[in-house]
Amino acid sequence: MRCLIVDDSANFRDAARSMLQRAGIDVVAVASNSAEALIYSRELEPDVALVDVDLGGESGFDLAEELGRSGLPTIPAVILVSTYAEQDLAEMIAVSPAIGFVSKISLSAKAIRDLFVAARGPLTEPRGT
Repeated sequence: MRCLIVDDSANFRDAARSMLQRAGIDVVAVASNSAEALIYSRELEPDVALVDVDLGGESGFDLAEELGRSGLPTIPAVILVSTYAEQDLAEMIAVSPAIGFVSKISLSAKAIRDLFVAARGPLTEPRGT
C-alpha cells in the first residue's frame, strides 16, 4: 500500500511516516498543505492519503473534495485524521468523500488497511514509483 501523509505538523508527519513504514506501508511522500498534496497525488499516485482535518489555514475536508474531483488517473482513498474526537466531526465526515476517520492517537497500519479494504477491496497489484 502506497500512502501520502498530509499534515501541517512536521512532528506528526515524521512520527506517522516512521510508524507506518515499520508496519509495511510505503509512505511515498509527506505534504504540509493542499498544494503539495495535489502535486504528490498527481506525480506518485498513492493508494491512500491520510489527511489532517485541520491543515493550519486550510481544511482537510476541502482537500478531500479537491482530490475527489481532481481528475487524477488514480484518486487516493482519503482517510481523515485528527486530534479531535470522531463524534465531534461525525457530520462533516459523513458528507465528505473520505472513506473513514482515524484519531491520531489510534493511527495504525491495521486501521488504515481495514478502512481501505472495507471501502475499496484488497490491493491486487503493486505499482512502481
